[in-house]
Amino acid sequence: MEKALRLGLEDLGLDLSEEQQELLLQYLKLLSRWNKAYNLTAIRDEAVMVTKHLLDSLAVLPHLRGQRFIDVGTGAGLPGIPLAIALPDKHFSLLDSNGKKTRFLTHAANELSLDNVEIVKSRVADFVPGERYDAVLSRAFASLDAMISGCEHLLLPSGEFLAMKGQRPDDELERIDCKSLPVSITDLDVPGLPEYRCLLRIGPKVNLDLQ
Repeated sequence: MEKALRLGLEDLGLDLSEEQQELLLQYLKLLSRWNKAYNLTAIRDEAVMVTKHLLDSLAVLPHLRGQRFIDVGTGAGLPGIPLAIALPDKHFSLLDSNGKKTRFLTHAANELSLDNVEIVKSRVADFVPGERYDAVLSRAFASLDAMISGCEHLLLPSGEFLAMKGQRPDDELERIDCKSLPVSITDLDVPGLPEYRCLLRIGPKVNLDLQ
């Protein structure tokens, strides 16, 4: 696993220290251990987790802008925990309404000494942050319009939505007002992953009254 992670990071152009790489692998070990009782992920093989969880999450790292991020519907902490390990100077809130998942996340954040991580057990609609975020991240939302309408209150006026998708959601994009919410799509090349991945950047919101 160590070699697969190291080579994958090289392919992504990411320079992570040995300590950071070790933290990523420790996270996978914790996930694998808790998964037996909590069913946090359908993937059981830790070697496959390196590709489908770690490298897949870290592929979005070069596209992050700002200091404060919230991973909505984080589940087992993806992409939030790998990104928090790779970017210790940035803040990540990991939000999920499932108590089993947030218990695991709290344990993992403590075990890995991730001081830049906040675990939030809440429904999205009920969560009111003390300070808003530069970006909302998600691999979990079923639709882009649900993500936008459900999470808009979490963002700074200059904030944006970053949605990771396994296919180009052309039908979903038709339901978005692209004049007030600019959209860009970036194909992601995840090492060792044959499936298609892309990142949708939605926003910042444009005030059409000022144009």
